[in-house]
Amino acid sequence: MAVALAVVVLLLPSPYVIEMPGPTQDVLGKVDEGDVIDVSGEGVATYKDSGKLLLVTVSASGVPGYPIVNAQAVWGWANPHVEVMPREAVVPVGQTADEYQQEVDADMSGSQDTAGEVGIAYAKNHASELGIDVSALDKVSVTMHVDKIGGPSAGMMYALGLIDKLTAAEESGGHVIAGTGTIDSKGKVGRIGGVRLKMLAAKRDGATWFLTPSGNCDEAVGHVPQGVRDVKVATLDEAYQALVAIGQGRGDSLPHCSA
Repeated sequence: MAVALAVVVLLLPSPYVIEMPGPTQDVLGKVDEGDVIDVSGEGVATYKDSGKLLLVTVSASGVPGYPIVNAQAVWGWANPHVEVMPREAVVPVGQTADEYQQEVDADMSGSQDTAGEVGIAYAKNHASELGIDVSALDKVSVTMHVDKIGGPSAGMMYALGLIDKLTAAEESGGHVIAGTGTIDSKGKVGRIGGVRLKMLAAKRDGATWFLTPSGNCDEAVGHVPQGVRDVKVATLDEAYQALVAIGQGRGDSLPHCSA
């Protein structure tokens, strides 16, 4: 009877959320809709880069629309690459599946719009040093696509990818560089959730560099996967300069996160 009761308990719906390393996406690559970052406009030139700029994600189960059972939560507690949290610490109490999806979609859409605006503004302000025809940027149109990814934390990588596409220089130097962070209208890189799990996703998919928001350094210190070099960034300009330094083989001088 005790065994049967334990089985029943393990199969009951769980009040917890489990998070694990999610998929990554090269913002310089393609998805079903076409280029992840589609740039168009008369006189606007775009360029390819042999490296990759990966946005990174966390896969969450137990949120509205994606229920789990207690057995999955127990498995998560036993797995060092999974984080388990009470659902109310992740989403508002009573939030429906539709409300949750609308929120993450809105966050992603807003992040893409801001990244496009900030990326173009950066390109205009640094046009001479980047070798960009600033007059062509006045009529540029930027559309961003991504498959089944939500939230605001890809903003910095979208903005970096846009700048990379507008410049003839191959900034990455062929490296696979991952990163995360929100972006605001002033180019400030903001703190995000799940940075440890996102670093694991980056390593899994071949990244050797990881651009970390300065606001997440307290979580990142001591948890950077072997074979990955973290770089602390607080602004889009710092992130872009770090990208250039990595591509030119000067990445070892870039700042780490510190306690």
